Amino acid sequence: MADPSSYRPRPGEIPDSPGVYRFRDEHRRVIYVGKAKSLRQRLANYFQDLANLHPRTRTMVTTAASVEWTVVSTEVEALQLEYSWIKEYDPRFNVKYRDDKSYPYLAVTMNEQFPRVQVMRGHKKKGVRYFGPYGHAWAIRDTVDLLLRVFPVRTCSAGVFKNAARTGRPCLLGYIGKCSAPCVERVSAEEHRELAEEFCDFMAGRTGTYLRRLEKRMAEAAEEMEYERAARLRDDIEALKKAMEKNAVVLADATDADLIAVAEDELEAAVQIFHVRGGRVRGQRGWVTDKVEEITTGALVEHALQQLYGEETGDAVPKEVLVPALPDPVEPVQQWLTGRRGSAVSLRIPQRGDKRALMETVQRNAQQALALHKTKRASDLTTRSRALEEIADALELDSAPLRIECYDISHLQGDDVVASMVVFEDGLARKSEYRRFQIKGFRGQDDVRSMHEVITRRFRRYLAEKERTGEWADGEEPEHAQQPADARQPVDVPALKDDDGRPKRFAYPPQLVVVDGGQPQVAAARRALDELGIDDIAVCGLAKRLEEVWLPGEDDPVVLPRTSEGLYLLQRVRDEAHRFAITYQRAKRAKRFRSSPLDDVPGLGETRKQALIKHFGSVKKLRSATIDQICEVPGIGRKTAETIAAALAQAAPAAPAVNTATGEIMEDEDGAPETTADAPGEPVSAGAPEERRGQER
Repeated sequence: MADPSSYRPRPGEIPDSPGVYRFRDEHRRVIYVGKAKSLRQRLANYFQDLANLHPRTRTMVTTAASVEWTVVSTEVEALQLEYSWIKEYDPRFNVKYRDDKSYPYLAVTMNEQFPRVQVMRGHKKKGVRYFGPYGHAWAIRDTVDLLLRVFPVRTCSAGVFKNAARTGRPCLLGYIGKCSAPCVERVSAEEHRELAEEFCDFMAGRTGTYLRRLEKRMAEAAEEMEYERAARLRDDIEALKKAMEKNAVVLADATDADLIAVAEDELEAAVQIFHVRGGRVRGQRGWVTDKVEEITTGALVEHALQQLYGEETGDAVPKEVLVPALPDPVEPVQQWLTGRRGSAVSLRIPQRGDKRALMETVQRNAQQALALHKTKRASDLTTRSRALEEIADALELDSAPLRIECYDISHLQGDDVVASMVVFEDGLARKSEYRRFQIKGFRGQDDVRSMHEVITRRFRRYLAEKERTGEWADGEEPEHAQQPADARQPVDVPALKDDDGRPKRFAYPPQLVVVDGGQPQVAAARRALDELGIDDIAVCGLAKRLEEVWLPGEDDPVVLPRTSEGLYLLQRVRDEAHRFAITYQRAKRAKRFRSSPLDDVPGLGETRKQALIKHFGSVKKLRSATIDQICEVPGIGRKTAETIAAALAQAAPAAPAVNTATGEIMEDEDGAPETTADAPGEPVSAGAPEERRGQER
């Protein structure tokens, strides 16, 4: 725990101007980001007598080891920079609302030649019209099903669309009149786009004009005694009215507005947002957050506005935003919203009338959301706390293991040996901290040596982080990474820099290391830690057979009751490590099976490899081709052909494919045993994957 006076800036160092400040801990991680109209006045509030500070603020300033700031020109710039840094560094003491990217939207892909109506989640894409968000995807599908009768817009995927265009036959929706079937040219691209634009206009709230137009056409058809057309128009009007009934009118003046309400207590806050477009509630969403800092309702509203509109532009930001309390000061936030929209935005508190009544409804929803969240979390917290306490008691730990790391080894008959590391914090999986390893110290099957290597590598990185030596090695990779796990990552990548403030890959030590196995694996893990001089991390193992907990140096296991919450948590941790390890091992095996001798030819890319296989038909025939024949392939010069021939001559031919059901060797068209170019040295058989899966671990 640091003394704030040890890093307090000297008088006169802090400028009296707008800016953004960052508190960092002893490991240079950013733990808090804030903005201020006057940096000097704001930072002075943090360096007063600790007894006068709010408990959460006191915890933050004593955790921090330094403070730095960036001066900007205006408060609007400070607001923008604060939002960017909170997104980038994810500081632990800032208010963080749960991300709502899982909310489904009704989307119309106006950026395509033939716009498609579909359910979309995640980040918004340019050129796509969004409506919502909706609470459930089925609510979107119900609405679309009603509207397709009147606006038969395409809803099929690109694959279905191309297949229908190729065969000249539309899908079922095209036959029953719920798609205009542009795939078979029943309508032109321009006519289909007009349908999509009318669909968007209706969803945007411009319903009255279109309904009156349909009613007029229905009356005209009846006068002309075209009763079948009039009946169809009547049914269309009923379908549209039914769709409109799903969104009741709440504001009579066709207002476009977002209403934000906050329900809070000392520890948590819930935010609810109603999206009103054309006077109707078009969507609803909500967040819950822990109040990790001393914060007012106005500040909570400001953070909610950042979360809601930080990545939105144009009409996605409404003309009017109604809130329960205004940020202090309100002018920079209002200017920021105006800049996001491109025109004036009104940010105010409703005082009377329909808007006030609707705000009370939103407020009730926020209070119910907070009550429901606290009910669920109380149960969860109680269970998790009891599980951690039972583990601490059973293993005789000084305190509950708030961070648990579990390791598992996976291989297939000694091939593709890999390991996994999963992390549980406060009894919950933290997938962003998962890591995976390739065993490189030796070849073959030896779980004990593998465990020793993995523990050594992981905690060697921890010591390197602790000493800030920058000694990194390859082989580890987060679960969400895109590159192969054995790819080397340069030391100067921003995510690894000491002064960047982002979490390091192995910066946090666990209180408990769990290994999947019994006495030998536990002994190997303990030996690895002892060799590194680490004696403050507990180690245990969980054996699968009897679910026994093994401790280093103990001849008898610790047996937890079958109904123990602690045992259940250890099982979940172990099973998650096994899942993560075997998923990685299968991915590596699949990649190896898809490999080809051509992969080892330097300078030969995917395009030319495909051209070679297309020209010769198989690697076997390519291997028997002459250099002159290889040169006949477009894009292959003589030097490249010589390199290809040499590489194929050195590579061992693939084993013949065997039908495991009959035992016969499968032959190709030339009568020679069939081989696979994708898996050199591996027999191909229909039953192989299933048979081998039972032997992998």
